Amino acid sequence: MLKSVSLRDYMVKHPVTIKPDVSVFEAMTIISDNKISGLCVVEDDHQLVGVLSEMDCLRAVLSAVYNKDGFGPVRDYMTAENLIVAHPGEDIVDVAQDMLRQNKRRRPVVEDGRLIGQITIRQILKAVQEFQGAGKS
Repeated sequence: MLKSVSLRDYMVKHPVTIKPDVSVFEAMTIISDNKISGLCVVEDDHQLVGVLSEMDCLRAVLSAVYNKDGFGPVRDYMTAENLIVAHPGEDIVDVAQDMLRQNKRRRPVVEDGRLIGQITIRQILKAVQEFQGAGKS
């Protein structure tokens, strides 16, 4: 089917990241400027500590409006508990099926606790397109 089943061959190798102490407002700007749906949240040593989605940002906006205060740091709105991650040698089809079950658009890829990439629905669709294009030759 695909040229490989290994996630390593399809993941984004340098996903856009953010630190947990950065303002959610700055995170929203990064998300908009990069035309992405979320960010991996990492410490200085690339240890993954969470993910921040567009929905998390919307939650922050509504909280700021409702409470009439400013935007807090990313750590206050990111998902940090029960993070589901992938590993570079995992089968891309298995990961895609689980992303569909979990209704998630992206999944961080970690090795030894450090972020080394990210797989998104877009990368999975691109892999399928490459396969289909190769089959027409």
